[in-house]
Amino acid sequence: MGLRLNQAPKVIWLTGRPSAGKTTIAQALDRRLTDLGYLCRTLDGDVLRNGLNSNLGFNPSERVENIRRVAEVSKLFIETGIICINSFISPTESIRHMARTIIGAQNFIEIYVNAPADVCEQRDVKGMYKKARAGIIPEFTGVSSPFEAPLDPDVEIHTDTNQVEQCVEECLMHIIPRISQKP
Repeated sequence: MGLRLNQAPKVIWLTGRPSAGKTTIAQALDRRLTDLGYLCRTLDGDVLRNGLNSNLGFNPSERVENIRRVAEVSKLFIETGIICINSFISPTESIRHMARTIIGAQNFIEIYVNAPADVCEQRDVKGMYKKARAGIIPEFTGVSSPFEAPLDPDVEIHTDTNQVEQCVEECLMHIIPRISQKP
């Protein structure tokens, strides 16, 4: 299918702390890739948590199931030739490894959207960190639940020191060669 679309379908998996900028970068990547003629679909954690995964909470087993479902849906997109851009906290190395295994390592591009915890907390327009610190939100990543930074991401961008456009350009340098190849 990718041959018909003249692209090598991949899953671009953005991971990072809450409010690190994953959704912003994912949307900007989608726009840029679409402008370049690629067919993409963005999947976002908040959106899927309100639909497909609305029956899941945030305890460890439900986090695993959330990412398992996302990985399976992502695999369907790449099997039809579409580049899938995913924006999910996916807080542990084991969860990201599971997603990579389901999707296939050759089709998985991991981008670590890195911003220090204090910067993420300052950016938090929803007040989630404040609620987590007050005990209102249990098992909140980065406060009462761990976030494990990726050990060896394909790309690491720093949203605290770079503008969105710079981050997108850095991602594209690594993505374009992999999606431009014939599958």
